[in-house]
Amino acid sequence: QVQLVESGGGLVQAGGSLRLSCAASGRTFNMYTMGWFRQAPGKEREFVAAIKWSGGNTKYSDSVKGRFTILRDNFKNTVHLQMNSLTADDTAVYYCAANLGYFGSKVSLYDYWGQGTQVTVSS
Repeated sequence: QVQLVESGGGLVQAGGSLRLSCAASGRTFNMYTMGWFRQAPGKEREFVAAIKWSGGNTKYSDSVKGRFTILRDNFKNTVHLQMNSLTADDTAVYYCAANLGYFGSKVSLYDYWGQGTQVTVSS
């Protein structure tokens, strides 16, 4: 079992930056692939980024590639999403997720989810 708690969301102007954090409980955190997803009002939840258990492999959606960076610290059981050059299109609730064994973008293949943190970008 893994419990996930996101933090770091807020209101930021377009062009600004935010750093989201996800704190995970569980002694086997370093075995999980971690992902970030987001859901805007009236839209489906979509993949943002993922990082393998070792931290050596990452994956990003085309819409955030080059602007967002996913990082993990297995000693502190945390994963971060550094978001730069934010635009109004990045406004959404951001969710941290975890799974064992799958490294990809499918929402349905992630087993554990946090409650989400709101990110609002004003234009």
